Amino acid sequence: MAINAGHLKNVIAMKVLTTAKEVKEHYRVCVLRYPGFVPTMGALHEGHMSLVKKAVDNCRMAAVSIFVNPTQFNDPDDLAKYPRTLEADLQMLSGYLRENDFVFTPSVEEIYPEPDTRQFDFGNLDKVMEGLHRPGHFNGVAQVVSRLFDIIRPSCAFFGQKDFQQLTIIRELARQHYPKLEIIACPILREPDGLAMSSRNRRLLAQHRDRAGEIYRTLIASGAMISDYEITEIKEFVADRINMIPDFRLEYFEIVEEKTLSPVRAVIEMSPDKKYFACIALRAGEIRLIDNIEVELR
Repeated sequence: MAINAGHLKNVIAMKVLTTAKEVKEHYRVCVLRYPGFVPTMGALHEGHMSLVKKAVDNCRMAAVSIFVNPTQFNDPDDLAKYPRTLEADLQMLSGYLRENDFVFTPSVEEIYPEPDTRQFDFGNLDKVMEGLHRPGHFNGVAQVVSRLFDIIRPSCAFFGQKDFQQLTIIRELARQHYPKLEIIACPILREPDGLAMSSRNRRLLAQHRDRAGEIYRTLIASGAMISDYEITEIKEFVADRINMIPDFRLEYFEIVEEKTLSPVRAVIEMSPDKKYFACIALRAGEIRLIDNIEVELR
């Protein structure tokens, strides 16, 4: 039986469903289906809410999933420490979702009734940047996203641009397996100092959080260098600037073409007809952060 979130303060009609069977029954009762879908791993913040708002504003029905997916974590300790704040998440969503909208909060057994051994082929998309540092991560993402797509059967799905490489791979997943599904990219929301909103931010130590605005400032500075410096010089600048921050350590910085994610090796390779993004990953203490901005030739 579906769990109704009516016991939560300010929640009037939002539905919380836990199984694929409940989702199917909800569609039957509502005489609606094919919602706008926002998949999340919970620990929600205003960045997530911006996606939810777009789904609500643009779709007759909206669905939000909250599921911490074990198959996309390379580090078991990272999985164990990932913040889980379901009651607070439901409270936040209650201010946005309507009577026929719902939240899907499945168990691991519901998503993976048996081990998922599927292997996806994304060409070169999952072999650069995050793919080099987190092998198998994107295959795990594709496993869970495809399972959620199969259960929710959305007409469109909303993803934030902070996870730029993930967004590109999910677009390829949809192209291969869900050709009628529209993937909608939504802008990064940032804190006042420029730090990209992320569930991981709440795990930052105070001294690391105080310095984290430097990540965005470094990205902006790197983009401004495109027309006057070579890529190697820009990468050296970024590495020096990040690594000089106490307890910060750069993992990678790349400027990549939007659709292929191919790293740019020289500015002369860049075409004014294509889009490019500067992507960064680093450790702030023990917490791993990623970010990106679009960069342009001037």
